[in-house]
Amino acid sequence: MRSFRPTGRRDERLSDRFCGGRKRLERQDSGHYSRFRVLVLVGIPSGIDFSGPFWWAISFGLRHVQLFSTLSETRLTMSQVIDIRQASDPRDVVHEAVRQLVAGELVGLPTETVYVVAANAAHANAVSKLTGSLADGLSTEFCLAVKNAGEALDYVPDMTPLGRRLSSRCWPGPVTIAFPEKNVGGLTRSLSDAARKSLQSESGLRLRAPEYPVLAEIQRLLPSPLVLTGEVFSDGRVATTAEELTSLLREPPALVIDDGKTRFSTPGTVIDLDDSGWHISRPGVVQEAEIRQLTCEIHLFVCTGNTCRSPLAEGMFRKSLAERLECAEDKIADHGHLVISAGLAASLGSPASRESIELARQQGIDLGQHESQPLTEPLLEQADHVYTMTRNHRDAIVHSRPDLAEHVELLARDGSDVPDPIGGGMREYERCQQAIDRHIRSILDAMN
Repeated sequence: MRSFRPTGRRDERLSDRFCGGRKRLERQDSGHYSRFRVLVLVGIPSGIDFSGPFWWAISFGLRHVQLFSTLSETRLTMSQVIDIRQASDPRDVVHEAVRQLVAGELVGLPTETVYVVAANAAHANAVSKLTGSLADGLSTEFCLAVKNAGEALDYVPDMTPLGRRLSSRCWPGPVTIAFPEKNVGGLTRSLSDAARKSLQSESGLRLRAPEYPVLAEIQRLLPSPLVLTGEVFSDGRVATTAEELTSLLREPPALVIDDGKTRFSTPGTVIDLDDSGWHISRPGVVQEAEIRQLTCEIHLFVCTGNTCRSPLAEGMFRKSLAERLECAEDKIADHGHLVISAGLAASLGSPASRESIELARQQGIDLGQHESQPLTEPLLEQADHVYTMTRNHRDAIVHSRPDLAEHVELLARDGSDVPDPIGGGMREYERCQQAIDRHIRSILDAMN
């Protein structure tokens, strides 16, 4: 639903190193990072592939002796602080972090927001050590770090549709979500008693999926989740550097990974879910207006080229929905709805057809700014309701993504097709528009 990718080069360089690059890692902060955007409006975020077949093997080769020699020397002290920007290969630092966590030690880590201390949730002694690691008089609310929204379902199996929308659209990223205890279960019961106790809070189970490549790789290699310290401590302080983190602790962790000042240098947003919906219990990086968009139901209309039928359906649905909600068309997001369209064989940026623009104008709908877009995996995954013009459109989508079948349906309530009017002249477009109008009214009646 949104992209949290930076426009600067720092994380890209770090990611390149994980993918096998051999250049020296240098910090290059452009200082310009993207604001949060709705994915369906701006495009697809790319992921990071850490799945090289010889990932583990090469890490123990002779070319890494220098770093491991350094690690062995620093183990004589109470805490290792490793500047990952200066590491010959960051993967060696990841291996060391995993080794420490498996052994029940604590590890200090940067995230995209602030530095945190992590403990292996499956290791009871580690979690107990985490709760006692804070400096005298300090406390913080712990959270469970998961890899993504899919893994969150293992711990919150009764997640509501609202929870699913928020987690899939916000993660990975600087948002913590507190799920009510009544929705919690599944693998939560398999956590150690110390972990479950540390994660108890009035708002429920707090989950977070940070967007930081080093932490993501550590999570990939660990079979169990991590318990993390909260982003804000009881005295209001936050740790945006490794030095600030250690100053907040009674005893330093066995390992602290230093990657300089964190990207956002401010805590993430905390969202509490309850029977009445959602509210922000702690403001942070993502603003309330952006969260409101991320919670919207998305209605996606699909045809072939996204220039004739689906733009008409999008515009007509938005106008009719706004009339029923008694609001302006540009305010329906405030009422929990987003309306978009796409095409199975659409190019990017083509205008709506002349006939569709004219028919829409006659109804007070402006398609003059419409630009076509192809149907993508993220669009399908984020849409709550997908309406296709023909059975062939639906079959093509369901064949590719059978797991989304329940969300994909024909626009026509009677199971008929809305034929493509292209090349048929204005009369065919008028028949098409009348059919679309009839089907949209049926859908809105059912929604009411």
